[in-house]
Amino acid sequence: MADDDYLLDGVSIAALPKVSLHDHLDGGLRPQTIIELADEIGLDLPASDASALGRWFAAHADSGSLVEYLTTFDVTIAVMQTEAGLARVARDWVLDLAADGVVYGEARWAPEQHLARGLSLDAAVEAVQAGLEQGVADVRQTGGDIAVGQLVTAMRHTDSSHDIARLAVRHRERGVVGFDIAGPEAGFPPSRHREAFDYLASEFFPVTVHAGEADGPPSIRSALIDGRALRLGHGVRIAEDLVIEHEDDDNSFVSLGQLAQWVRDRGIPLELSPSSNLQTGAIAAWGDALADHPFDLLYQLGFQVTVNVDNRLMSATSLTRELSLLADAFGYSLADLETFQLNAAEAAFLPLEDREDLADQISLGFGAVS
Repeated sequence: MADDDYLLDGVSIAALPKVSLHDHLDGGLRPQTIIELADEIGLDLPASDASALGRWFAAHADSGSLVEYLTTFDVTIAVMQTEAGLARVARDWVLDLAADGVVYGEARWAPEQHLARGLSLDAAVEAVQAGLEQGVADVRQTGGDIAVGQLVTAMRHTDSSHDIARLAVRHRERGVVGFDIAGPEAGFPPSRHREAFDYLASEFFPVTVHAGEADGPPSIRSALIDGRALRLGHGVRIAEDLVIEHEDDDNSFVSLGQLAQWVRDRGIPLELSPSSNLQTGAIAAWGDALADHPFDLLYQLGFQVTVNVDNRLMSATSLTRELSLLADAFGYSLADLETFQLNAAEAAFLPLEDREDLADQISLGFGAVS
């Protein structure tokens, strides 16, 4: 189904202004771009046409295991090892977000994974920035409007986080808006990277941490205490710190553990990615369908939920599709979808004035169709 076909109350969800906070650059490539870049470097692919390659990614990502899900990145990262490859992928990423109605997006990626063909860390960041800026310029030439930033990511199973943290800070005035750690979560807690997080805190540099996806509340706790995370990447397993005391026909009565209470009361944003959370088994404790996702429970309890794609290619999705799936599963209205976007605008790694302008842009866009 094309994004323009997703309607809610007769309104095209694709046309509504949206914010994408958890959107991996190496998880959002166009299959045709992969084919063309692979041909340039002589890389064999599992399929030779774009449609078949897209189906291959979706099938291999839909495994129920985060570890298996992550193996699909071997292909995308392989074609992102040159300045030209990185710039093209970044430009495509901006154009695809703009086509999805996104007005602000953060491109999350790990420079240390893109050095196989001789690039330096700084050159890799500069190549991505050039592609992002070209994409923004292209969107504006067609009358559109989008702003983007880089989230520089360190891999949690390596020892490079302090170097990557310094890289992020070096480029804070040249497109980099925040820092993240990603990769295998279980067994690699944020506490392993305390030196990097201490440095980032000393530089007043924003941090989000993948936590509460493939590991539970202890990982979230470490993200908050050791990482000083301002947002939680996924964070869905914070729901393990909730207890449903009893239910009646109309209500669930829930008690919150100390960790969940802190996350909710402090308004720490959750970067929830419904389809991805289902694919990787992150919500296995609650069920195996989107309607089992604790998204709605967290929303009703007052957590600052945001909606994200995680990896557009692997999940064969878009932000429009994710919002439509949630609306179908939980009966959400346009007002609910607006709340999710305002939550994301407030959580964006932007100055206060820019976040306020972004919120105004969202309210105007939703107001125009209300």
